Amino acid sequence: MPDSPNIDDLLQINEIKKEPIKRSSLQVSSPETENKFKKKLGEVDLKEKEKEAIQLAQKMGLPHIDLDQFPVSHEAMRQISKAEVKQLKTVCFYATSDEFKLGTVDPTNKAVTELLQALAEHNHAEGVLYVISQKSLERVLKLYENLPVVRIISKDISIQSKDLEKVKAKVSDFKSFQALLDQKSTTDLLTLLLGVALKLEASDLHVEAEEKQVVIRLRLDGILHDVAILPKDLFKQLLSRIKLVSSLKININDKPQDGRFTIKLAEGDVDVRVSAMPTIYGESVVMRLLYQNRQGLDLDSLGLRGSAYVRLKQEIERPNGLVVTTGPTGSGKTTTMYAIMQLLNKPGVKIVTLEDPVEYKMEGINQSQVETKKGFTFSQALKSLLRQDPDIAMVGEIRDLETAEIAIQESLTGHLILSTIHTNNAAGAIPRFLSMGVKPFLLAPALNAVIGQRLVRKICGNCREEAELDSHILERVGKVIQTMPETEKQHINMENLKFYQGKGCAQCGGLGYKGRIGIFEIFSINKEIEENILSAQVSEYIIEEIAVKNGMVTMVQDGVLKALDKLTSLEEIFRVTE
Repeated sequence: MPDSPNIDDLLQINEIKKEPIKRSSLQVSSPETENKFKKKLGEVDLKEKEKEAIQLAQKMGLPHIDLDQFPVSHEAMRQISKAEVKQLKTVCFYATSDEFKLGTVDPTNKAVTELLQALAEHNHAEGVLYVISQKSLERVLKLYENLPVVRIISKDISIQSKDLEKVKAKVSDFKSFQALLDQKSTTDLLTLLLGVALKLEASDLHVEAEEKQVVIRLRLDGILHDVAILPKDLFKQLLSRIKLVSSLKININDKPQDGRFTIKLAEGDVDVRVSAMPTIYGESVVMRLLYQNRQGLDLDSLGLRGSAYVRLKQEIERPNGLVVTTGPTGSGKTTTMYAIMQLLNKPGVKIVTLEDPVEYKMEGINQSQVETKKGFTFSQALKSLLRQDPDIAMVGEIRDLETAEIAIQESLTGHLILSTIHTNNAAGAIPRFLSMGVKPFLLAPALNAVIGQRLVRKICGNCREEAELDSHILERVGKVIQTMPETEKQHINMENLKFYQGKGCAQCGGLGYKGRIGIFEIFSINKEIEENILSAQVSEYIIEEIAVKNGMVTMVQDGVLKALDKLTSLEEIFRVTE
Protein backbone atom coordinates (compact mmCIF):
# COMPACT_ATOMS: atom_id res chain seq x y z
CA MET A 1 0.00 0.00 0.00
CA PRO A 2 1.50 3.36 -1.06
CA ASP A 3 2.28 5.96 1.55
CA SER A 4 -0.32 8.70 2.05
CA PRO A 5 0.76 12.10 0.75
CA ASN A 6 2.10 14.58 3.26
CA ILE A 7 0.50 17.99 3.86
CA ASP A 8 2.71 20.05 1.54
CA ASP A 9 2.30 17.56 -1.36
CA LEU A 10 -1.45 17.54 -0.96
CA LEU A 11 -1.64 21.34 -0.89
CA GLN A 12 0.42 21.59 -4.09
CA ILE A 13 -1.82 19.05 -5.80
CA ASN A 14 -4.88 20.97 -4.66
CA GLU A 15 -3.53 24.21 -6.14
CA ILE A 16 -3.33 22.46 -9.54
CA LYS A 17 -6.61 20.54 -9.45
CA LYS A 18 -8.61 23.18 -7.50
CA GLU A 19 -10.29 20.34 -5.60
CA PRO A 20 -11.31 20.51 -1.95
CA ILE A 21 -9.00 18.72 0.47
CA LYS A 22 -10.58 15.74 2.16
CA ARG A 23 -9.54 15.15 5.72
CA SER A 24 -9.73 11.38 5.19
CA SER A 25 -6.99 11.54 2.55
CA LEU A 26 -4.42 12.57 5.13
CA GLN A 27 -2.82 10.55 7.86
CA VAL A 28 -2.36 12.58 11.00
CA SER A 29 0.40 11.31 13.21
CA SER A 30 0.40 13.93 15.99
CA PRO A 31 -1.35 17.09 17.34
CA GLU A 32 1.44 19.20 15.82
CA THR A 33 0.71 17.74 12.40
CA GLU A 34 -3.01 18.33 12.99
CA ASN A 35 -2.43 22.02 13.75
CA LYS A 36 -0.15 22.39 10.75
CA PHE A 37 -2.84 20.85 8.59
CA LYS A 38 -5.52 23.23 9.90
CA LYS A 39 -3.32 26.25 9.32
CA LYS A 40 -2.45 25.22 5.77
CA LEU A 41 -6.06 24.39 5.02
CA GLY A 42 -7.19 27.82 6.30
CA GLU A 43 -4.59 29.63 4.18
CA VAL A 44 -5.79 27.86 1.05
CA ASP A 45 -9.41 28.75 1.86
CA LEU A 46 -8.52 32.42 2.35
CA LYS A 47 -6.65 32.52 -0.94
CA GLU A 48 -9.65 31.05 -2.69
CA LYS A 49 -11.96 33.67 -1.11
CA GLU A 50 -9.66 36.48 -2.23
CA LYS A 51 -9.62 35.06 -5.77
CA GLU A 52 -13.41 34.88 -5.72
CA ALA A 53 -13.52 38.57 -4.71
CA ILE A 54 -11.17 39.44 -7.59
CA GLN A 55 -13.37 37.54 -10.04
CA LEU A 56 -16.50 39.30 -8.73
CA ALA A 57 -14.79 42.69 -9.10
CA GLN A 58 -13.86 41.91 -12.70
CA LYS A 59 -17.40 40.75 -13.42
CA MET A 60 -18.90 43.95 -11.96
CA GLY A 61 -16.30 46.22 -13.56
CA LEU A 62 -15.11 47.47 -10.16
CA PRO A 63 -11.64 47.71 -8.62
CA HIS A 64 -10.55 45.13 -6.01
CA ILE A 65 -8.45 45.68 -2.90
CA ASP A 66 -7.04 43.38 -0.23
CA LEU A 67 -7.26 45.22 3.11
CA ASP A 68 -5.03 42.73 4.91
CA GLN A 69 -2.06 45.10 4.81
CA PHE A 70 -3.84 48.38 3.99
CA PRO A 71 -3.79 51.02 6.79
CA VAL A 72 -7.38 51.98 7.68
CA SER A 73 -7.72 55.30 9.54
CA HIS A 74 -10.11 56.02 12.41
CA GLU A 75 -11.54 58.94 10.43
CA ALA A 76 -12.46 56.58 7.58
CA MET A 77 -14.02 54.01 9.92
CA ARG A 78 -16.20 56.67 11.56
CA GLN A 79 -17.95 57.29 8.25
CA ILE A 80 -19.96 54.08 8.83
CA SER A 81 -21.10 52.59 12.15
CA LYS A 82 -20.06 49.07 13.13
CA ALA A 83 -23.69 47.91 13.02
CA GLU A 84 -24.05 49.22 9.47
CA VAL A 85 -20.76 47.56 8.46
CA LYS A 86 -22.11 44.20 9.65
CA GLN A 87 -25.48 44.70 8.00
CA LEU A 88 -24.22 45.86 4.58
CA LYS A 89 -20.86 44.01 4.67
CA THR A 90 -19.32 47.31 3.63
CA VAL A 91 -16.49 49.37 5.14
CA CYS A 92 -14.97 52.78 4.54
CA PHE A 93 -11.21 52.25 4.41
CA TYR A 94 -10.03 55.65 3.12
CA ALA A 95 -11.35 59.20 3.62
CA THR A 96 -10.07 62.73 2.98
CA SER A 97 -11.86 66.05 2.58
CA ASP A 98 -12.19 65.48 -1.18
CA GLU A 99 -12.49 61.70 -1.57
CA PHE A 100 -13.55 58.53 0.23
CA LYS A 101 -13.40 54.80 -0.67
CA LEU A 102 -15.79 52.03 0.28
CA GLY A 103 -15.09 48.31 0.17
CA THR A 104 -17.98 45.86 -0.05
CA VAL A 105 -18.40 42.10 -0.13
CA ASP A 106 -21.69 42.47 -2.03
CA PRO A 107 -21.56 45.19 -4.70
CA THR A 108 -24.97 44.08 -6.05
CA ASN A 109 -26.73 45.29 -2.90
CA LYS A 110 -28.75 48.41 -3.76
CA ALA A 111 -28.35 49.68 -0.19
CA VAL A 112 -24.57 49.88 -0.73
CA THR A 113 -25.05 52.19 -3.73
CA GLU A 114 -27.44 54.34 -1.70
CA LEU A 115 -24.86 54.54 1.11
CA LEU A 116 -22.19 55.65 -1.38
CA GLN A 117 -24.45 58.43 -2.68
CA ALA A 118 -25.49 59.52 0.82
CA LEU A 119 -21.87 59.80 2.01
CA ALA A 120 -20.90 61.71 -1.14
CA GLU A 121 -23.67 64.24 -0.52
CA HIS A 122 -22.98 64.51 3.21
CA ASN A 123 -19.19 64.94 2.85
CA HIS A 124 -19.28 66.90 -0.42
CA ALA A 125 -16.65 64.45 -1.65
CA GLU A 126 -16.21 61.93 -4.44
CA GLY A 127 -16.79 58.28 -3.54
CA VAL A 128 -15.29 55.13 -5.11
CA LEU A 129 -16.59 51.59 -4.58
CA TYR A 130 -14.23 48.59 -4.31
CA VAL A 131 -14.85 44.87 -3.94
CA ILE A 132 -13.29 43.20 -0.88
CA SER A 133 -13.25 39.65 0.48
CA GLN A 134 -14.82 38.41 3.70
CA LYS A 135 -11.29 38.29 5.15
CA SER A 136 -10.84 42.04 4.57
CA LEU A 137 -14.25 42.76 6.07
CA GLU A 138 -13.45 40.78 9.23
CA ARG A 139 -10.09 42.53 9.62
CA VAL A 140 -11.76 45.97 9.62
CA LEU A 141 -14.48 44.76 11.98
CA LYS A 142 -11.77 43.80 14.48
CA LEU A 143 -10.32 47.31 14.20
CA TYR A 144 -13.64 48.73 15.42
CA GLU A 145 -12.95 47.11 18.80
CA ASN A 146 -10.06 49.55 19.32
CA LEU A 147 -11.78 52.57 17.77
CA PRO A 148 -11.79 55.47 20.28
CA VAL A 149 -15.32 56.37 21.34
CA VAL A 150 -16.41 59.81 20.09
CA ARG A 151 -19.74 61.54 20.12
CA ILE A 152 -21.18 61.33 16.62
CA ILE A 153 -23.83 63.91 15.83
CA SER A 154 -26.19 63.53 12.90
CA LYS A 155 -25.97 66.00 10.06
CA ASP A 156 -29.70 66.64 10.53
CA ILE A 157 -30.68 68.74 13.55
CA SER A 158 -34.18 68.03 14.81
CA ILE A 159 -35.71 71.10 16.40
CA GLN A 160 -38.95 70.17 18.09
CA SER A 161 -42.01 72.33 17.50
CA LYS A 162 -42.46 72.68 21.27
CA ASP A 163 -38.93 74.14 21.54
CA LEU A 164 -39.73 76.71 18.84
CA GLU A 165 -42.97 77.60 20.59
CA LYS A 166 -41.01 78.24 23.78
CA VAL A 167 -38.67 80.55 21.86
CA LYS A 168 -41.61 82.41 20.32
CA ALA A 169 -43.20 82.87 23.73
CA LYS A 170 -40.04 84.13 25.41
CA VAL A 171 -38.49 86.25 22.63
CA SER A 172 -40.35 89.39 21.59
CA ASP A 173 -37.40 91.63 20.73
CA PHE A 174 -33.59 91.65 20.70
CA LYS A 175 -33.43 92.55 24.39
CA SER A 176 -35.48 89.53 25.46
CA PHE A 177 -33.35 87.36 23.18
CA GLN A 178 -30.22 88.50 25.03
CA ALA A 179 -31.85 87.71 28.38
CA LEU A 180 -32.74 84.20 27.21
CA LEU A 181 -29.19 83.60 25.94
CA ASP A 182 -27.78 84.50 29.36
CA GLN A 183 -29.79 81.67 30.94
CA LYS A 184 -28.96 78.87 28.49
CA SER A 185 -26.17 76.31 28.62
CA THR A 186 -23.75 75.75 25.74
CA THR A 187 -25.55 72.53 24.76
CA ASP A 188 -28.80 74.44 24.13
CA LEU A 189 -27.10 77.45 22.58
CA LEU A 190 -27.00 76.42 18.92
CA THR A 191 -30.61 75.20 18.99
CA LEU A 192 -31.67 78.49 20.58
CA LEU A 193 -29.78 80.60 18.03
CA LEU A 194 -31.29 78.65 15.14
CA GLY A 195 -34.74 78.72 16.76
CA VAL A 196 -34.71 82.53 17.03
CA ALA A 197 -33.35 82.87 13.47
CA LEU A 198 -36.20 80.69 12.20
CA LYS A 199 -38.82 82.56 14.22
CA LEU A 200 -37.66 85.92 12.85
CA GLU A 201 -37.32 84.41 9.33
CA ALA A 202 -33.68 85.48 9.10
CA SER A 203 -31.76 84.67 5.94
CA ASP A 204 -28.35 84.56 7.68
CA LEU A 205 -27.05 83.93 11.21
CA HIS A 206 -23.61 85.40 12.01
CA VAL A 207 -21.40 84.34 14.94
CA GLU A 208 -18.37 86.66 15.10
CA ALA A 209 -15.50 86.51 17.57
CA GLU A 210 -14.22 89.90 18.74
CA GLU A 211 -11.46 90.72 21.20
CA LYS A 212 -13.51 90.48 24.42
CA GLN A 213 -16.87 89.04 23.32
CA VAL A 214 -18.82 87.16 20.67
CA VAL A 215 -21.39 89.09 18.63
CA ILE A 216 -24.52 87.39 17.28
CA ARG A 217 -26.05 89.03 14.21
CA LEU A 218 -29.11 88.25 12.11
CA ARG A 219 -29.80 89.42 8.57
CA LEU A 220 -33.49 90.30 8.50
CA ASP A 221 -35.01 91.34 5.18
CA GLY A 222 -31.56 92.15 3.81
CA ILE A 223 -30.38 94.29 6.75
CA LEU A 224 -27.83 92.97 9.26
CA HIS A 225 -28.74 93.55 12.93
CA ASP A 226 -26.63 93.07 16.08
CA VAL A 227 -29.00 91.03 18.24
CA ALA A 228 -26.97 89.62 21.15
CA ILE A 229 -23.57 89.29 22.82
CA LEU A 230 -22.01 86.14 24.29
CA PRO A 231 -19.06 85.79 26.68
CA LYS A 232 -15.84 84.94 24.86
CA ASP A 233 -15.34 81.76 26.93
CA LEU A 234 -18.43 80.17 25.31
CA PHE A 235 -17.17 80.67 21.79
CA LYS A 236 -14.91 77.62 21.56
CA GLN A 237 -17.65 75.20 22.63
CA LEU A 238 -20.24 76.81 20.35
CA LEU A 239 -17.82 76.79 17.41
CA SER A 240 -17.01 73.10 17.97
CA ARG A 241 -20.69 72.20 17.97
CA ILE A 242 -21.34 74.15 14.77
CA LYS A 243 -18.41 72.40 13.10
CA LEU A 244 -19.56 68.97 14.25
CA VAL A 245 -23.07 69.26 12.85
CA SER A 246 -21.85 70.78 9.56
CA SER A 247 -19.05 68.20 8.98
CA LEU A 248 -16.19 70.70 9.32
CA LYS A 249 -12.79 69.80 10.75
CA ILE A 250 -12.67 70.94 14.38
CA ASN A 251 -8.87 71.10 14.56
CA ILE A 252 -8.52 73.43 11.54
CA ASN A 253 -8.91 77.11 12.43
CA ASP A 254 -6.43 78.80 10.10
CA LYS A 255 -8.19 78.06 6.80
CA PRO A 256 -11.70 78.82 5.47
CA GLN A 257 -14.10 75.86 5.54
CA ASP A 258 -17.54 75.27 4.07
CA GLY A 259 -20.15 72.76 5.21
CA ARG A 260 -23.88 72.25 5.57
CA PHE A 261 -26.58 70.52 7.56
CA THR A 262 -30.37 70.26 7.51
CA ILE A 263 -32.91 71.28 10.13
CA LYS A 264 -35.90 68.90 10.06
CA LEU A 265 -39.19 70.66 10.75
CA ALA A 266 -42.79 69.53 10.33
CA GLU A 267 -43.56 72.38 7.94
CA GLY A 268 -40.52 71.67 5.74
CA ASP A 269 -36.75 71.27 5.84
CA VAL A 270 -34.35 74.18 6.21
CA ASP A 271 -30.94 73.67 4.61
CA VAL A 272 -28.15 75.53 6.40
CA ARG A 273 -24.96 76.45 4.51
CA VAL A 274 -22.08 77.10 6.89
CA SER A 275 -18.98 79.18 6.18
CA ALA A 276 -16.16 79.42 8.74
CA MET A 277 -13.34 81.92 8.17
CA PRO A 278 -10.31 82.70 10.36
CA THR A 279 -10.09 86.19 11.88
CA ILE A 280 -7.58 87.86 14.18
CA TYR A 281 -9.72 87.04 17.25
CA GLY A 282 -10.76 83.50 16.33
CA GLU A 283 -13.19 82.60 13.57
CA SER A 284 -16.23 84.13 11.96
CA VAL A 285 -19.10 81.77 11.17
CA VAL A 286 -22.00 82.58 8.86
CA MET A 287 -24.97 80.22 8.55
CA ARG A 288 -27.29 80.85 5.58
CA LEU A 289 -30.80 79.48 6.08
CA LEU A 290 -32.48 78.18 2.93
CA TYR A 291 -36.15 77.44 3.47
CA GLN A 292 -37.25 74.55 1.26
CA ASN A 293 -41.04 75.00 1.50
CA ARG A 294 -41.24 77.10 -1.68
CA GLN A 295 -44.35 75.58 -3.26
CA GLY A 296 -46.18 78.91 -3.36
CA LEU A 297 -43.37 80.78 -5.11
CA ASP A 298 -44.63 82.66 -8.18
CA LEU A 299 -43.96 85.83 -10.14
CA ASP A 300 -46.94 87.64 -8.59
CA SER A 301 -45.70 87.12 -5.03
CA LEU A 302 -42.26 88.45 -6.03
CA GLY A 303 -43.75 91.79 -7.04
CA LEU A 304 -43.87 91.56 -10.83
CA ARG A 305 -46.83 93.56 -12.10
CA GLY A 306 -48.38 95.36 -15.03
CA SER A 307 -46.62 95.58 -18.38
CA ALA A 308 -43.38 94.12 -16.95
CA TYR A 309 -45.18 90.92 -15.97
CA VAL A 310 -46.87 90.63 -19.39
CA ARG A 311 -43.60 91.24 -21.23
CA LEU A 312 -41.66 88.65 -19.20
CA LYS A 313 -44.40 86.03 -19.53
CA GLN A 314 -44.32 86.43 -23.32
CA GLU A 315 -40.54 86.03 -23.46
CA ILE A 316 -40.30 82.92 -21.25
CA GLU A 317 -43.03 81.19 -23.25
CA ARG A 318 -40.85 81.32 -26.38
CA PRO A 319 -39.26 77.94 -27.21
CA ASN A 320 -35.71 79.27 -27.40
CA GLY A 321 -33.55 82.24 -26.55
CA LEU A 322 -31.72 83.68 -23.53
CA VAL A 323 -33.45 85.37 -20.57
CA VAL A 324 -31.05 87.03 -18.14
CA THR A 325 -31.63 88.45 -14.64
CA THR A 326 -29.24 91.14 -13.40
CA GLY A 327 -28.48 92.75 -10.07
CA PRO A 328 -25.93 92.73 -7.24
CA THR A 329 -25.48 89.86 -4.77
CA GLY A 330 -28.56 89.44 -2.59
CA SER A 331 -31.00 91.09 -5.00
CA GLY A 332 -33.15 87.98 -5.44
CA LYS A 333 -31.97 86.91 -8.91
CA THR A 334 -31.95 83.18 -8.12
CA THR A 335 -35.41 83.38 -6.53
CA THR A 336 -36.74 84.97 -9.73
CA MET A 337 -35.20 82.15 -11.77
CA TYR A 338 -36.91 79.58 -9.53
CA ALA A 339 -40.27 81.37 -9.90
CA ILE A 340 -39.89 81.31 -13.70
CA MET A 341 -39.01 77.60 -13.64
CA GLN A 342 -42.00 76.86 -11.42
CA LEU A 343 -44.22 78.55 -14.02
CA LEU A 344 -42.62 76.54 -16.85
CA ASN A 345 -42.48 73.23 -14.97
CA LYS A 346 -45.18 71.29 -16.81
CA PRO A 347 -45.58 67.70 -18.04
CA GLY A 348 -43.70 67.16 -21.29
CA VAL A 349 -41.05 69.78 -20.47
CA LYS A 350 -37.58 68.80 -19.25
CA ILE A 351 -35.83 71.42 -17.13
CA VAL A 352 -32.20 70.99 -16.08
CA THR A 353 -30.29 73.37 -13.78
CA LEU A 354 -26.64 74.05 -13.04
CA GLU A 355 -26.20 75.88 -9.75
CA ASP A 356 -23.54 76.94 -7.26
CA PRO A 357 -24.88 75.68 -4.95
CA VAL A 358 -28.37 74.18 -5.25
CA GLU A 359 -30.39 76.46 -2.95
CA TYR A 360 -33.94 75.17 -3.25
CA LYS A 361 -35.00 71.67 -4.25
CA MET A 362 -37.83 71.55 -6.79
CA GLU A 363 -39.79 68.48 -7.83
CA GLY A 364 -39.82 67.65 -11.53
CA ILE A 365 -36.56 69.50 -12.21
CA ASN A 366 -33.12 67.92 -12.63
CA GLN A 367 -30.78 70.00 -10.47
CA SER A 368 -26.99 69.77 -10.64
CA GLN A 369 -24.29 71.50 -8.59
CA VAL A 370 -20.91 72.73 -9.82
CA GLU A 371 -17.73 71.75 -7.94
CA THR A 372 -15.10 74.32 -8.91
CA LYS A 373 -12.40 72.77 -6.67
CA LYS A 374 -12.75 69.51 -8.59
CA GLY A 375 -12.73 71.16 -12.02
CA PHE A 376 -16.49 70.85 -12.51
CA THR A 377 -16.97 74.51 -13.52
CA PHE A 378 -20.00 76.19 -15.08
CA SER A 379 -18.55 76.03 -18.58
CA GLN A 380 -17.50 72.37 -18.31
CA ALA A 381 -20.71 71.28 -16.62
CA LEU A 382 -22.86 73.19 -19.12
CA LYS A 383 -21.55 71.01 -21.95
CA SER A 384 -22.68 67.88 -20.11
CA LEU A 385 -25.95 69.46 -19.06
CA LEU A 386 -26.96 70.19 -22.64
CA ARG A 387 -26.34 66.55 -23.60
CA GLN A 388 -29.22 65.70 -21.22
CA ASP A 389 -31.67 66.81 -23.97
CA PRO A 390 -33.37 69.58 -21.96
CA ASP A 391 -36.08 71.90 -23.25
CA ILE A 392 -35.10 74.54 -20.68
CA ALA A 393 -31.74 74.97 -18.92
CA MET A 394 -31.02 77.26 -15.98
CA VAL A 395 -27.38 78.28 -15.50
CA GLY A 396 -26.82 79.77 -12.05
CA GLU A 397 -24.47 82.51 -13.27
CA ILE A 398 -22.62 83.52 -16.42
CA ARG A 399 -19.13 84.41 -15.19
CA ASP A 400 -16.82 84.01 -18.17
CA LEU A 401 -16.64 84.02 -21.96
CA GLU A 402 -16.75 80.23 -22.36
CA THR A 403 -19.96 79.88 -20.31
CA ALA A 404 -21.52 82.85 -22.14
CA GLU A 405 -20.67 81.46 -25.58
CA ILE A 406 -22.06 78.00 -24.80
CA ALA A 407 -25.27 79.49 -23.37
CA ILE A 408 -25.73 81.76 -26.39
CA GLN A 409 -25.01 78.99 -28.91
CA GLU A 410 -27.54 76.70 -27.25
CA SER A 411 -30.17 79.43 -27.08
CA LEU A 412 -29.78 79.80 -30.86
CA THR A 413 -30.25 76.05 -31.43
CA GLY A 414 -33.60 75.42 -29.84
CA HIS A 415 -33.16 75.74 -26.05
CA LEU A 416 -34.58 78.30 -23.64
CA ILE A 417 -31.68 79.34 -21.38
CA LEU A 418 -32.23 81.13 -18.06
CA SER A 419 -29.30 82.70 -16.26
CA THR A 420 -28.01 85.58 -14.13
CA ILE A 421 -25.23 88.12 -14.49
CA HIS A 422 -23.85 90.79 -12.13
CA THR A 423 -24.62 94.34 -13.34
CA ASN A 424 -26.19 97.40 -11.72
CA ASN A 425 -29.20 97.56 -14.03
CA ALA A 426 -30.86 95.74 -16.92
CA ALA A 427 -29.25 97.86 -19.64
CA GLY A 428 -25.79 97.10 -18.26
CA ALA A 429 -26.10 93.41 -19.17
CA ILE A 430 -25.38 93.97 -22.86
CA PRO A 431 -22.09 95.89 -22.38
CA ARG A 432 -21.12 93.25 -19.78
CA PHE A 433 -21.55 90.44 -22.31
CA LEU A 434 -19.57 92.34 -24.92
CA SER A 435 -16.77 93.14 -22.44
CA MET A 436 -16.43 89.37 -21.85
CA GLY A 437 -15.71 88.96 -25.57
CA VAL A 438 -19.12 87.73 -26.78
CA LYS A 439 -19.59 88.41 -30.50
CA PRO A 440 -22.30 91.05 -31.10
CA PHE A 441 -23.76 89.21 -34.11
CA LEU A 442 -24.42 86.17 -31.84
CA LEU A 443 -25.67 88.09 -28.80
CA ALA A 444 -28.24 90.20 -30.69
CA PRO A 445 -30.41 87.32 -32.02
CA ALA A 446 -29.89 85.12 -28.93
CA LEU A 447 -31.07 87.54 -26.22
CA ASN A 448 -34.83 87.57 -25.55
CA ALA A 449 -35.15 89.75 -22.46
CA VAL A 450 -33.18 91.25 -19.59
CA ILE A 451 -34.51 91.67 -16.04
CA GLY A 452 -33.03 94.16 -13.58
CA GLN A 453 -34.08 93.88 -9.94
CA ARG A 454 -33.60 94.80 -6.30
CA LEU A 455 -35.27 93.67 -3.07
CA VAL A 456 -36.92 96.24 -0.78
CA ARG A 457 -38.44 95.73 2.66
CA LYS A 458 -42.22 95.65 2.97
CA ILE A 459 -43.94 97.90 5.50
CA CYS A 460 -45.36 95.95 8.43
CA GLY A 461 -49.12 95.73 7.84
CA ASN A 462 -49.82 95.83 11.58
CA CYS A 463 -48.19 99.21 12.31
CA ARG A 464 -48.41 100.98 8.94
CA GLU A 465 -49.09 104.73 9.11
CA GLU A 466 -49.01 107.67 6.70
CA ALA A 467 -45.61 109.30 6.35
CA GLU A 468 -44.92 113.02 6.41
CA LEU A 469 -42.47 113.91 3.65
CA ASP A 470 -40.44 117.08 3.17
CA SER A 471 -40.63 119.15 -0.02
CA HIS A 472 -37.30 117.85 -1.31
CA ILE A 473 -38.49 114.21 -1.31
CA LEU A 474 -41.84 115.15 -2.85
CA GLU A 475 -40.08 117.07 -5.63
CA ARG A 476 -37.89 114.06 -6.33
CA VAL A 477 -40.91 111.75 -6.46
CA GLY A 478 -42.65 114.15 -8.83
CA LYS A 479 -39.76 113.93 -11.30
CA VAL A 480 -39.82 110.11 -11.17
CA ILE A 481 -43.57 110.04 -11.85
CA GLN A 482 -43.33 112.52 -14.73
CA THR A 483 -40.95 110.21 -16.64
CA MET A 484 -43.22 107.16 -16.27
CA PRO A 485 -45.03 105.67 -19.29
CA GLU A 486 -48.51 107.12 -19.76
CA THR A 487 -50.10 103.73 -19.05
CA GLU A 488 -48.77 103.93 -15.46
CA LYS A 489 -48.97 107.68 -14.94
CA GLN A 490 -52.68 107.98 -15.75
CA HIS A 491 -53.65 106.06 -12.59
CA ILE A 492 -51.80 108.45 -10.24
CA ASN A 493 -53.52 111.42 -8.57
CA MET A 494 -50.74 114.00 -8.42
CA GLU A 495 -52.85 116.23 -6.17
CA ASN A 496 -53.21 113.61 -3.46
CA LEU A 497 -49.96 111.65 -3.19
CA LYS A 498 -49.83 109.54 -0.03
CA PHE A 499 -46.91 107.44 1.15
CA TYR A 500 -46.51 105.25 4.22
CA GLN A 501 -44.05 103.98 6.80
CA GLY A 502 -43.93 101.42 9.62
CA LYS A 503 -44.20 102.71 13.17
CA GLY A 504 -42.72 99.60 14.77
CA CYS A 505 -44.58 96.95 16.79
CA ALA A 506 -44.19 93.52 18.40
CA GLN A 507 -44.99 91.71 15.16
CA CYS A 508 -42.10 93.29 13.28
CA GLY A 509 -39.73 93.47 16.25
CA GLY A 510 -39.96 97.26 16.35
CA LEU A 511 -38.37 97.59 12.88
CA GLY A 512 -41.44 98.78 10.98
CA TYR A 513 -40.78 96.30 8.19
CA LYS A 514 -41.71 92.65 7.71
CA GLY A 515 -40.80 90.65 4.59
CA ARG A 516 -39.44 91.80 1.24
CA ILE A 517 -40.71 92.40 -2.27
CA GLY A 518 -38.92 92.96 -5.58
CA ILE A 519 -38.76 96.05 -7.74
CA PHE A 520 -38.07 95.33 -11.40
CA GLU A 521 -37.24 96.71 -14.80
CA ILE A 522 -37.63 94.47 -17.85
CA PHE A 523 -36.97 95.10 -21.52
CA SER A 524 -37.21 92.87 -24.59
CA ILE A 525 -34.79 93.02 -27.48
CA ASN A 526 -36.34 94.93 -30.38
CA LYS A 527 -34.89 95.97 -33.72
CA GLU A 528 -33.54 99.28 -32.39
CA ILE A 529 -31.70 97.65 -29.47
CA GLU A 530 -30.39 94.93 -31.77
CA GLU A 531 -28.92 97.58 -34.09
CA ASN A 532 -27.28 99.24 -31.10
CA ILE A 533 -25.69 95.89 -30.08
CA LEU A 534 -24.30 95.47 -33.59
CA SER A 535 -22.89 99.02 -33.66
CA ALA A 536 -19.26 99.72 -32.92
CA GLN A 537 -19.97 101.68 -29.72
CA VAL A 538 -22.68 100.19 -27.56
CA SER A 539 -23.76 102.19 -24.49
CA GLU A 540 -25.95 101.13 -21.57
CA TYR A 541 -27.36 104.69 -21.39
CA ILE A 542 -28.52 104.52 -25.00
CA ILE A 543 -29.98 101.03 -24.46
CA GLU A 544 -31.86 102.24 -21.36
CA GLU A 545 -33.13 105.27 -23.29
CA ILE A 546 -34.44 103.02 -26.08
CA ALA A 547 -36.05 100.65 -23.55
CA VAL A 548 -37.78 103.51 -21.68
CA LYS A 549 -39.00 104.94 -24.99
CA ASN A 550 -40.55 101.55 -25.71
CA GLY A 551 -42.45 101.48 -22.42
CA MET A 552 -40.00 100.05 -19.84
CA VAL A 553 -40.79 101.00 -16.23
CA THR A 554 -37.47 101.54 -14.41
CA MET A 555 -36.72 100.06 -11.00
CA VAL A 556 -37.12 103.37 -9.18
CA GLN A 557 -40.44 103.99 -10.98
CA ASP A 558 -41.66 100.51 -10.07
CA GLY A 559 -40.62 101.20 -6.50
CA VAL A 560 -42.58 104.47 -6.33
CA LEU A 561 -45.66 102.67 -7.67
CA LYS A 562 -45.30 100.04 -4.92
CA ALA A 563 -44.85 102.80 -2.33
CA LEU A 564 -48.13 104.37 -3.53
CA ASP A 565 -49.73 100.94 -3.07
CA LYS A 566 -48.64 100.96 0.62
CA LEU A 567 -46.25 98.03 0.09
CA THR A 568 -42.98 99.80 0.90
CA SER A 569 -41.60 103.21 1.84
CA LEU A 570 -39.89 105.85 -0.27
CA GLU A 571 -36.94 105.63 2.12
CA GLU A 572 -36.47 101.98 1.11
CA ILE A 573 -36.80 102.71 -2.62
CA PHE A 574 -34.17 105.43 -2.64
CA ARG A 575 -31.90 103.36 -0.33
CA VAL A 576 -31.58 100.49 -2.81
CA THR A 577 -31.70 102.42 -6.12
CA GLU A 578 -29.23 105.23 -5.41
